[in-house]
Amino acid sequence: MSPNSNSDRDTPEASDGSLATTDRRTVLASGAAIVGGTALAGCTGGGDDGGSGDGATNVAIVSSPAGFDDNAFNDLALQGLQSGAEEYDIEINRVEETEQAQYQSTQSELARSGDYDLIVLVSYNHTEALTQNAADYPDQNWMLINDYVDEPNVAGYTWANHEMSYLAGVLAGTMTTEELSHEGSETDPGSAQVGFVGGVDESLINAFERSYVAGAERVNGDVDVNVGYIGDYTDTDTAADIAGSQYDDGADIVYHAAAAAGRGVFEAAQDQNRFAIGVDADQSRTLPDFQDVILGSAVKYINEGSREVATAVAEGEFDSVAGANTLGLEDEAVDCVIGQAFEGQLPDAVNRNLEDAKQGIANGDIEVPCTAAGCN
Repeated sequence: MSPNSNSDRDTPEASDGSLATTDRRTVLASGAAIVGGTALAGCTGGGDDGGSGDGATNVAIVSSPAGFDDNAFNDLALQGLQSGAEEYDIEINRVEETEQAQYQSTQSELARSGDYDLIVLVSYNHTEALTQNAADYPDQNWMLINDYVDEPNVAGYTWANHEMSYLAGVLAGTMTTEELSHEGSETDPGSAQVGFVGGVDESLINAFERSYVAGAERVNGDVDVNVGYIGDYTDTDTAADIAGSQYDDGADIVYHAAAAAGRGVFEAAQDQNRFAIGVDADQSRTLPDFQDVILGSAVKYINEGSREVATAVAEGEFDSVAGANTLGLEDEAVDCVIGQAFEGQLPDAVNRNLEDAKQGIANGDIEVPCTAAGCN
């Protein structure tokens, strides 16, 4: 949630269309069971503080290069809008565009149509295009996820990727020298080695990497971290190859920050009888076929942010969410959760080290590398 919100945690839509009463972990998992709607034509978008008068609130959401059905980032953003539609008359147009070169025209076409009260842009990949379009269409309300453009019609929401990745490092650094055997997979406690597989080698994902390394080193001074980058967020084969190489080199656990491509890391973990850590959602639940190897996931409650902005627009209160909103551990907006197959099965040192890290970050004793926006 944003710092100025006191709303309760929402409940996700179950796969049968009913509302499920559940905890925050399952809210993160529900992104896999989503469908997009089609916006109603003829309603005017933007305009003053948002809202579409007596008609529906029309929202368009444009994917990141990973696309929808990624069981993580994009699906969570869409799930939040659908959750808001349970309470308000919100129509959703899901626009999948995986080519960043098309974002300038995609954004401008949606804004120029005048059909949308809010356009949600998933990922910093939209930032450059939005810098121009937010100024060109000042009456259009925008939400940008994981970055911010300094215009009054933009709600920028950035989650503390570095904080949750630090916790993922604590989990990996703790478990690499602990003995664990589960359904054929096992650690080698005689060595301290873990891995990281990133999508694109640039500032934002570098923050995942460096914070993960720092978290692992905090709890295990001898740990060796292998790092590799895919070059995109969709190539599962390359992700599997990189992770497989890291497992061959002795890594017990590999953490990915690679969106949909991360599935390849889990495939490699199963093939090599090792373990992995998911990202964004609790991927032991969104990808249950891999729950036997997913020790945990670094999670962020993107769905709560997109729901908050959509409902603010529906209430005609876009100004309450406009601006730069950075959400982290202090806001209970990020975390590291244990995989469903390993709940209550890991050594006490895991929970102890995770809680110590959270407290250290909160009180300033731990300085996490980089920022929520990336590494400069």
